[in-house]
Amino acid sequence: MTTSGDDDPRPGLHGERTRLAWVRTAVLMSGSGIGAAGAAVRDDLPGLAVPFGVVALAGAVLLLRTGLRHRALELALRHGRPLGTGPDARVAWAGALAAAAGALVLVLRLA
Repeated sequence: MTTSGDDDPRPGLHGERTRLAWVRTAVLMSGSGIGAAGAAVRDDLPGLAVPFGVVALAGAVLLLRTGLRHRALELALRHGRPLGTGPDARVAWAGALAAAAGALVLVLRLA
């Protein structure tokens, strides 16, 4: 017996795709932040390590919150509630802004 899509309480793969996108973003932020901060310290630019350290920290926070965010998304999809942005979007924005600031300082320093 098959069920129609309207009767199925499962939200489908939307939650999984969203979770994987957040994990990719968090891993990219953590890895690139750690690498850039390490390169800055190695090249005797410790002030430049601060924004890249913020990028790494933002990525780590996003990775740690993956389970909570996924659970909230699944519940919102099951019950037809709106998806809240929550603190994770703000953390991701802070990390992206820190990466842009660090890159700008690096470009100005090398020019």
